[in-house]
Amino acid sequence: MKRTEIIKITKPGRRYQIAGFVHTIRDHGKIAFVLVRDRTGIVQCVVEDKKQIRSVKKLTRESVVTVVGTAQEPYKPLSSKVIPLELVAQKLTIESRAARLPFDPFEAEKVAPAKRFKYRWLDLRRPKGLLIFKVWTALEKGFRGALLRRGFIQIYTPSIMSHPSESGAEVFELQYFEKKAYLAQSPQFYKQMAMAAGFEKVFMTGPVFRAEPSFTTRHLTEFTGWDLEISYISSHHELMDLEEKILIAMFKKVKRETPIEVRIPKRPFPRIPLLEAKKLLAKHKVPSEKTDDLSPLEERKLAEIVKKQTGSDFVFVTDYPVSARPFYHMRHKTHSELTKSYDLLYKGLEITTGAQREHRYEVLKKQAIEKGLSLAGLKHYLEFFRYGCPPHGGMGLGPGRIVMKMLDLPSVREATFLPRSVKRLTP
Repeated sequence: MKRTEIIKITKPGRRYQIAGFVHTIRDHGKIAFVLVRDRTGIVQCVVEDKKQIRSVKKLTRESVVTVVGTAQEPYKPLSSKVIPLELVAQKLTIESRAARLPFDPFEAEKVAPAKRFKYRWLDLRRPKGLLIFKVWTALEKGFRGALLRRGFIQIYTPSIMSHPSESGAEVFELQYFEKKAYLAQSPQFYKQMAMAAGFEKVFMTGPVFRAEPSFTTRHLTEFTGWDLEISYISSHHELMDLEEKILIAMFKKVKRETPIEVRIPKRPFPRIPLLEAKKLLAKHKVPSEKTDDLSPLEERKLAEIVKKQTGSDFVFVTDYPVSARPFYHMRHKTHSELTKSYDLLYKGLEITTGAQREHRYEVLKKQAIEKGLSLAGLKHYLEFFRYGCPPHGGMGLGPGRIVMKMLDLPSVREATFLPRSVKRLTP
């Protein structure tokens, strides 16, 4: 007999086989009620057979069972958490008996995060655990679909590099046979190589590593990044136009394919240059830690101001100074102290960094030297631009942060299947 998902038990009098976790047990001696849970729902199983009652007495919560039974209308209405029909069990098989639980998965909010993450597979058994990754899946379908419709292709870039990406700080160093190697901070250099190869439109999803000794709610040492790069652009505003369309497609997928309430953003998103954002924050008496970037407090306060003024949960902050951006960001012709770059804030949290890149070989070398970088260390990267490279730009998106804010989670760790942080390398 084939297994049936619990949600598909719809016809009284029909025999079904189900399998799942034991949610609760009520043993009344001559009759027992076992609630069984799978990813689609919960069903009440009525056990009256003496032999099967003996099996129930061996059961523990969260054991895995298979039940064969006949569907019927219950004697009295069941809880709204349980499907409308119940199963009269003819056979109950214990597939895996659970040991004593370290905590109740369905009261996990009362448990210290460190303990929950130690037993992450139990923590994720609560409905919200499954919901988090349904949202992830819907977001990625929207992201991927929006790009494929526009002719993008997917590439797969290495995570092991011969030289540190970006500036060389905050990287994980590892032994690679007789040499040193580094875990990639981003696929940035390889995305640009794809532009030099003439691919024109590429995207990728994959792990990103940051050796930051950070203990904030928004940082991890390994996270999933969604990246794209596109050729023949003339401005970072073209990237922002594209990202708006992608995000709208992502949010629509979540609204269609998950039960959560989500507001579909409307174009255009507010855009404000960093210098103007600083003036606006000063006007609202928000303290500033540095002139060339926004602190987490400034990001939150700016988002609150923009939300009040425009109703938007999103705001692009544009035109960051050269001092706050990598050497490969293109600079404005008329204001060479500013870059053609942006960050996107969602509900007060940065979720994207994007920019038009500098594609001219000699200019790239000059900007790297100005940043105090070794041209020898950038040799392989700079080679991408020696033989002609189109104007291009791209962005890196943090989906974990989107999920965190969309579901109002306290930390990006909660939005991550198995988070990696300064003190966590297991499970």
